[in-house]
Amino acid sequence: MNLSLEPMLPADIPDVVRIERESFSTTWPGDAFHTELQTNRLAHYYVGKIDGTVVAYGGIWVIMEDSHITTIAVDPRYRGRKYGELLLVKLLDEAVSRGAAWMTLEVRESNLIAQNLYRKYGFTTVSTRRGYYTDNNENALVMWAGNLKSDLFANRLRSLRSLLPA
Repeated sequence: MNLSLEPMLPADIPDVVRIERESFSTTWPGDAFHTELQTNRLAHYYVGKIDGTVVAYGGIWVIMEDSHITTIAVDPRYRGRKYGELLLVKLLDEAVSRGAAWMTLEVRESNLIAQNLYRKYGFTTVSTRRGYYTDNNENALVMWAGNLKSDLFANRLRSLRSLLPA
């Protein structure tokens, strides 16, 4: 099944909120996504769709040369098919196209699958936010990827992208 990546629209938010609830124990309210789309000029959100159905979403903020992954999730029924990775590549491409040289994110200390994906794309752990997640007081790892504008990063991204499904 081919995943189409498209800018998130207000009509996508009910599906995004459903995936959010199925993916995270602490969730963003639906109005937060509306606010991000309608008033935050730094925000860039995308959905992954199969046959018109939202199965993944993610977003970044780009602030000059810095970018921050605010959220990324895949419908539990569609995990393990590289859709999260395709979305991550889209977010990296978007950040680079908007002039970002750096990208950061927070990830649960227990989420080894996500951490491994981020490391694959050059992210490294730079610090820990103690008790960051309010549902269970779990720590968050702060991960950064740098030199997004470099030839080395571009080559790495191109090489990894070539291994993904079209």
